[in-house]
Amino acid sequence: MRQNLMDMVCEHLNLLEKDYFGLTFADSDTQKNWLDPSKEIKKQMRNCPWHFAFAVKFYPPDPSQLTEDITRYYLCLQLRDDMLSGRLPCSFVTHALLGSYTVQAELGDYDQDDHGSDYVSDFRFAPNQTRELEERVMELHRNYKGMTPAEAEINFLENAKKLSMYGVDLHHAKDSEGIDIMLGVCANGLLIYRDRLRINRFAWPKILKISYKRSNFYIKIRPGEYEQFESTIGFKLPNHRAAKRLWKVCIEHHTFFRLVSPEPPPKGFLVMGSKFRYSGRTQAQTRQASALIDRPAPHFERSTSKRYLLSRSLDGGESQSGALVHVHGCSTFIQGRESVGSPLTITAESVTSATTTQVTKTVKGGYSETRIEKRIIITGDDDVDQHQALAMAIQEAKQQHPDMLVTKAVVIRETEEGES
Repeated sequence: MRQNLMDMVCEHLNLLEKDYFGLTFADSDTQKNWLDPSKEIKKQMRNCPWHFAFAVKFYPPDPSQLTEDITRYYLCLQLRDDMLSGRLPCSFVTHALLGSYTVQAELGDYDQDDHGSDYVSDFRFAPNQTRELEERVMELHRNYKGMTPAEAEINFLENAKKLSMYGVDLHHAKDSEGIDIMLGVCANGLLIYRDRLRINRFAWPKILKISYKRSNFYIKIRPGEYEQFESTIGFKLPNHRAAKRLWKVCIEHHTFFRLVSPEPPPKGFLVMGSKFRYSGRTQAQTRQASALIDRPAPHFERSTSKRYLLSRSLDGGESQSGALVHVHGCSTFIQGRESVGSPLTITAESVTSATTTQVTKTVKGGYSETRIEKRIIITGDDDVDQHQALAMAIQEAKQQHPDMLVTKAVVIRETEEGES
């Protein structure tokens, strides 16, 4: 199910260039981990809920080399979330510039009749958004007449990729003197930060070996031009799991961005240390695959607030278990647990369509777009097969609306009293 889960999410999102993305989950320490497709899910999540988030794992250094607009769109959504959360710090000027491209991509050209004088207040561009920022965004947006959504996103990415924290995965650590620092992993190597300032940088070609022991993380450095010997630098991580997590992130980034193909894991009973290796395609391989994509550019709606919603409530039973798949922009959540006992077989007799809401609007160019929200209820007295219920919901939606794309699906288990 492990790789199948990621494949199902990407199919649901109509995403072919999927190697830049992954699924994350929070462990018992609430730390973010990447789901390893080479291991069974239940072995990675022994004591934590099955709750995953779809996110960009490898930030492409040059997003213009991505083949499809839809891939760039999901990268834009991730970066917008990074900026809002503070993971990607920006100046006022950059927030305004990137915000203006976001507005152009979602709303198109400025039209005084449609937009009026205050039309970006519902957008979120920065953690501490001000009226001054919104006014600057509107001022820039009015200059983009004729710019297509795809062009706006390319301009967004061309500016975002220049930010110093673009694609940097940060980890808390201490240096050899016990001073708090942050270790950042990115496409180019390992970065060292103190007080939010970068104080050192080790490019991948400079690093000979990466290792960890207990809560210590080590890098072996190639000798410099005037040095005779290799040197090893050590860092103290909060615990053993944090050290291993950082080591795995480094292995994956180095393999993805530096190697032509992944290294096979070591075999045999006498292998010392971890057998972990990155098992996905490298950037070189995914670029080759992307060059072979031969399909019409997929249509998708560029808005995180106006999505086609398919929701389904599952009534009956006493337990509170449930599965939730929420595909919304670049945030996909999958939550649940393995069924206990005999699951209820879903039949047509137990399915009722409760409500259907349809909204049609005219967008730039005179095209008509329709959004549909459909709520379907499944009744039963026993445990419900959550996967079958979700599959039926999506299948029914596709049959009823074959020309539409399911962009959000929610499965909720409710008790007879209506608790969710």
